[in-house]
Amino acid sequence: MIPSHLFASMALSTAHDLWRWVLRLGGIGLIPLGLVDNSFIPVPGSMDVAIILLSAHQQHLWFYYALMATAGSVAGGFVTYRLAKKGGKEAMEREFPAKRVESVRRTFEKWGFGSIAIPALLPPPVPLVPFLFAAGAMQYPPKKFLTALTLGRALRYVILAYLAGRYGRQTLQFFGKFAHPGILALLAIILCIAGTAFYVWRTRSKRGSPSKAHGHPS
Repeated sequence: MIPSHLFASMALSTAHDLWRWVLRLGGIGLIPLGLVDNSFIPVPGSMDVAIILLSAHQQHLWFYYALMATAGSVAGGFVTYRLAKKGGKEAMEREFPAKRVESVRRTFEKWGFGSIAIPALLPPPVPLVPFLFAAGAMQYPPKKFLTALTLGRALRYVILAYLAGRYGRQTLQFFGKFAHPGILALLAIILCIAGTAFYVWRTRSKRGSPSKAHGHPS
């Protein structure tokens, strides 16, 4: 059995290598991360951390990172929306407790567009996934859904990326001094989850395509 201190050292070393890989991958890595963060297994704050560190490291690319993060987040949110739309209200009731479903339903019926845009703009612990699911289950128009989600996420990530790019050196010094091991470990976990979830999603999509085609004969 590996001693705990040796295991921690190995984990930190692996996380450091993964972080260097993220820097090389750049904005492309934000796409699968966005798919995960807006799915049934969200990792709250993961995208924020990635944007801050990437923008602080390459300050001239802050707007690019904001755009890629928005694209990944919107893509992930739309996948959740489509799954919920297909499953309907029954699927929503299976995924969330009854009290949560009723609360989200009332909020969505009252605020509609705002119930998506505002949670998309605000940081954790404000939840977003239940409202993504509610939008699909309650057959909210796709164009309005995408507009609300894009607006909220774009504002949030542009602000974060700009601040990180503007105060890049101070940001990196802060993380290096106070949160370096924890951030690296978090990024290692995020990358593993993102890769696994993306693989599962792609596998299910490929399996679902033939059956869907057979279900709609010409």
